[in-house]
Amino acid sequence: MIKFLLHSKLITIICIHLLIGVIAVAVPKMTLLITVFVFLFGVIDIVKNKDRNNEALFYCCYVVGVEVFLRMTGGMIFNEYAKYTVMVFCFLGLLYQNFKADKFIYIALLLLLLPAVIIGLQEASYEVNLRKAMMFNISGQLTLLVAAIYTLNKNIRYQDLIKIPYLLALPILSIVSFIIVKSPSLKVAMTSTQSNFATSGGFGPNQVSTILGLGTFCLFAIFLLYAKTRTEKIIVLILMVVCAFRGLLTMSRGGMICGAIMILLLMGYVFLFGNSKLKTNIIIMSVLGILGFVVFWSYTVFASGGMLEKRYNNQDARGRVKESVLTGRETLIESEFQMFFDNPIFGIGVGRNKEVREEMIGIEAASHNEISRLFAEHGSFGVFILLTQILVPLVLWLDNKRHILLIPFFIYWALTINHAAMRTASPSFIYALTLLRVRFDPIPNTNENTIYRQSISA
Repeated sequence: MIKFLLHSKLITIICIHLLIGVIAVAVPKMTLLITVFVFLFGVIDIVKNKDRNNEALFYCCYVVGVEVFLRMTGGMIFNEYAKYTVMVFCFLGLLYQNFKADKFIYIALLLLLLPAVIIGLQEASYEVNLRKAMMFNISGQLTLLVAAIYTLNKNIRYQDLIKIPYLLALPILSIVSFIIVKSPSLKVAMTSTQSNFATSGGFGPNQVSTILGLGTFCLFAIFLLYAKTRTEKIIVLILMVVCAFRGLLTMSRGGMICGAIMILLLMGYVFLFGNSKLKTNIIIMSVLGILGFVVFWSYTVFASGGMLEKRYNNQDARGRVKESVLTGRETLIESEFQMFFDNPIFGIGVGRNKEVREEMIGIEAASHNEISRLFAEHGSFGVFILLTQILVPLVLWLDNKRHILLIPFFIYWALTINHAAMRTASPSFIYALTLLRVRFDPIPNTNENTIYRQSISA
């Protein structure tokens, strides 16, 4: 399957995925076939090829990209399908690696999760569905750490690195076409400045915005690094604008702000480490991009009936400034930090933050912030886990500057866990991608996009 996606014409594969989104509006359950086929083909290809061609890595990319689409259409066999599938693929990939001592860093972090798991088992009330509560809260960390063990210092060619945003973006295009066809007219849908389910295809705006923000960045990376011909570049650029447009109309800010920051970081990175020709291209692209953004933003605000601008100004539909900048999430964060201060060593236990919060302040709500959740449920162990996760990619970057996607991917993880926790597999796996070690292999002088040739210094 992955071989077909990587070796077929880009425009053909894009059209197929746009069509899948349209068909899913009429027959949503057809996405169950995607769920089954991706898993089966992934296992078969990884085992058959012994992960020689990074099959585990590439299949994980596709799973992460397709997860929200499967959730929107009811194509999930079970809710955490993507996380478990990523873990299975990474575990299979590990079987064909030479195990190195440095991987014990993340194995140790896995072990540090255990005390809070034990406390959660002991302290949870009988009313709580213990298995669901624990897996809902810890599955993101498990996925991150298993994927990190697989990717840490895994050598990958630059030519393969730039396939990652391509494989991530393809199923996200299905989300875009699905939303366009399914959503009502904007005049009907845009009536307030709240996160909008109607313009999100009837699914959670936060998750849709998060994946469309990632998709916008990936399409920009394809335009800059992967697309070969002028026609491909134009089509990808148009799709990037459409993806950003639909992402903004979800009225959920976090994902789109994150995507914009990632694009700016990639442009800045290429400018800093690129040759003079690349610097000139980035300058021209920046000027045209600013002009284009002004037009794009103005049109999107007009299309939303002015609601978009009010949303980003933290106003309601009447233009009154809202009291809460974070739509009430600061209350959840404050309660979780209080749980940490009350239980600073071992925390309150995995899966208990919702139960304890209700006892503390009378609010029954799941965490939206992975940092405060880690502190509350894992105590000082959670602090150590987070600090390690922050430091390792940054230390690796010092002698891995060929990995031009490292910083944007790191920022995606850091920002996403602050506004969407680890509800989906994307922040977990995108974090793991920062740990890859990129090398440049000489290739024949063809017409391929070769931005990497002697343009990014070590």
